[in-house]
Amino acid sequence: MNAHTLSIVQRLGSTRFVSGEAIAGELGVTRATVWNGIQEAIALGLPVEKVRGLGYRLEHSHGWLDAGRVRDALGDMAPRFHVEVVAQTGSTNTDLLAAASAGAPGGTVLAAEMQTGGRGRRGRQWVNPLGGALTFSALWRFDRGAAGLSGLSLVVGMACAKAVASFGVVGVGVKWPNDLQIAGRKLGGILIELQGDALGPSAAVIGIGLNVRLPQVVLDTVGQPAIDIASSCPTIDRNALLASVLAHLAADIDRFDAGGFAPLEADFRAWHVLQGRPVRVSLPDGADVDGIVEGTDADGALLVRTAEGMRRFHGGEVSVRGQAS
Repeated sequence: MNAHTLSIVQRLGSTRFVSGEAIAGELGVTRATVWNGIQEAIALGLPVEKVRGLGYRLEHSHGWLDAGRVRDALGDMAPRFHVEVVAQTGSTNTDLLAAASAGAPGGTVLAAEMQTGGRGRRGRQWVNPLGGALTFSALWRFDRGAAGLSGLSLVVGMACAKAVASFGVVGVGVKWPNDLQIAGRKLGGILIELQGDALGPSAAVIGIGLNVRLPQVVLDTVGQPAIDIASSCPTIDRNALLASVLAHLAADIDRFDAGGFAPLEADFRAWHVLQGRPVRVSLPDGADVDGIVEGTDADGALLVRTAEGMRRFHGGEVSVRGQAS
């Protein structure tokens, strides 16, 4: 993304047109630079309306990420986090893993308006149009080793679902092991990457991507049924959403840190969209297993009742799809 593009579109609102000349004068750039920035923003998925003689405006109000506003929304929780916002990066997870190796403290949070190399589970690319999603990573440090963090992705998913639901979004839930859905359509995803010794301590970089306001052309090209938060909550503010997610993460990960996943399993069940549903589990060797989801165990493994009895599945390379009843 051009160095000026974000500064240019941040001057636009939804209630009035702003001329290219006014933007150029405010930023000290040429009108050609403004035009190029607008063109790039449109190519990156930002819905900009252009009218000759009037200038530019956004089709809807757009709250750009601001670390100060996130801290204000966190209130008493603000001291637990150090929030940084960048215009663009390859991957917030990659950046925060490097920071963790260099000794960054737990509670470090990196959010980006644009990711060019965002990653999802199993190497999938995360689609991130300019300003249309909330994409960030948070660093959590634990005294235990990686083996003691089983079920963490479920806890993170549940915290995200609670945060989204707090804005009045109905039907949001977690699809084991790390997707957020509404009515079977993907709302977001989670990617957790671990560092540290086998016996501890360890660090978890928790990458989260939520679809906030995606143009229909983007929703149509994601590669799977998708939905955004703005469909249910048109006035959603991403700074308030990020603060809410962080606050819910802190509350639920504190419980997880104290006792593992087992004390949260019953709570998670209420948010699990596959609970009690028929599913097909695809294994790394290409085999499929059909059954009914009975829940999760104390380690966060998926419990599926099959014709041959109860089976346990861990995340890894396993893929799970809901089936028609």
